[in-house]
Amino acid sequence: MPHARKTHIDSLAISVLLACCMFWGFQQVLVKATVAEVAPVFQAFVRFALASVAVAAWCLWRGVPLSGAAEPRGAQRAGLLAGALFAGEFACIYLGLQYTSASRLTVFLYASPFWVALLLPRFVPAERLQGWQWLGLGAAFIGVGLALGDGLLGPANTALPQAWLGDLLGLAAGLMWALTTVVIRTTPLARVAPAKQLFYQVAVSTAVLPLLSWGLGEPWAWRFSAFAWGSLLAQALVGAFMSYLAWMWMLAHYPATKISVFVFLTPVFALLFGALGLGEPVTAGLVTALVLVAAGIVLVNRKPVAA
Repeated sequence: MPHARKTHIDSLAISVLLACCMFWGFQQVLVKATVAEVAPVFQAFVRFALASVAVAAWCLWRGVPLSGAAEPRGAQRAGLLAGALFAGEFACIYLGLQYTSASRLTVFLYASPFWVALLLPRFVPAERLQGWQWLGLGAAFIGVGLALGDGLLGPANTALPQAWLGDLLGLAAGLMWALTTVVIRTTPLARVAPAKQLFYQVAVSTAVLPLLSWGLGEPWAWRFSAFAWGSLLAQALVGAFMSYLAWMWMLAHYPATKISVFVFLTPVFALLFGALGLGEPVTAGLVTALVLVAAGIVLVNRKPVAA
């Protein structure tokens, strides 16, 4: 059954988006602070295992069937593909945070709307870029290149000599997030309840990530400090359950190009929380890159003026 879609962003959407972006910015700092105690991919596995239980309970409470029997043809395959991309995205995020700062990785991760703007028109011709949107695409490219160059050659390279590797992993994570969005919007998965879309993503991640963690030789230890357990619960229940469920719901009810502009508030929050909580360096190159990429995404998502 198609979801009722609104044509504008109302006060409810703005409030939810601001809350989500603030937590997502803080979440990167939280993950990085926890990596010292809990191996990165193993940390992601525990997070999504907890989230899977929460999402499954929500689906059962709301009467959303977990079986794929009642779904449109092809939705289950699309759901598994979205889940695999989601798992790959977070593997890149958690691994990347070992090499670069939370604020830097977030800049690359939240270039995802830029990838959506580039890829989606290949499947939905109505989303083709026009006019000022191409200028925005160029600005985003320059911003990403500037941030990457800062990691290779700039002052941040002194404290984080492998920042470029974390940057590339962040960029790959953003691309996988964009591909997940494309799958959700262009396949029969779009006609599935938002909670079930999220369940596919967290459940597949729960199945895939422990295999990757094992393959990387990460230590599996369950005796965490109170801080680590608090971090994992916040990542799972607030991040992977509440905020992602809200995001899935908004994708189903609001214009995706308009809500995507808001996610570029996340790097701003990550920059702030990273500087305050972890003492991460804030370079002029990184701030300039952030401004360019954010401006680029705003222009890419700008509604063309009618002739």
